Amino acid sequence: MATTKWSLDLSHSELGFKIKHMMISNVTGKFTQFDVQAETEGDDFSNAKVVANIDVTSINTNNEQRDEHLRNADFFGTEAHPNMTFVSTKVERVDEDTFTLYGDLTIKDTTKPVKLTVEDNGVATDPWGNVKAGFSISGKINRKDWGINYNAALETGGVMLGEELKIQGEVQLVKQA
Repeated sequence: MATTKWSLDLSHSELGFKIKHMMISNVTGKFTQFDVQAETEGDDFSNAKVVANIDVTSINTNNEQRDEHLRNADFFGTEAHPNMTFVSTKVERVDEDTFTLYGDLTIKDTTKPVKLTVEDNGVATDPWGNVKAGFSISGKINRKDWGINYNAALETGGVMLGEELKIQGEVQLVKQA
C-alpha cells in the first residue's frame, strides 16, 4: 500500500494545556504556532508516523506578564529553546475510534517518552475537495521530568503550581497529493 502524507490545517487545530494553580483551580494556555506532519499506509492511522514541532514562543495564557515569565529561564527558556518536538515511536489501537500514541517529547534539550490518547474523529472531504482527518488528543506529563521546576510556596501551605500538566489538542490534518 502507498504511503500517504498528511499536513496540519492550523486554522482548524489547537494545542492547549492545563495546570493546577494555587492548588485550587486550573490555569489554561495554548500554543498558537505548531506543526504536525504524519505518514500513514493509505488512510489508516493505526500505523501512523507523527512528528510535531511546537513554537514555545507562541505560548498564550491570556496574560502577557505570565506568558513572558513562561518564556524565560524559570520555565521554557525560549531564547535558547524556542521549540519543543514530539516524534511518535508506536501506535496501539484501543478500539475502533481510539489509539494510544507513544512518542518522545523533547523540551529544553531533554527527551522523555510520553503516552497520548487519540480519538479518531474520522475522515471527510471539504467543499474544495481536500481530504481531512480529525483527532482529539489528551495526555498528562510531569513538568519536572523536563527540568521545569519553578514554584513558590504559599503562606497558607502548598505551592503555587502543580507538577502535572494536562495536554489537550484538536488536530485536523490535510491529505497531501
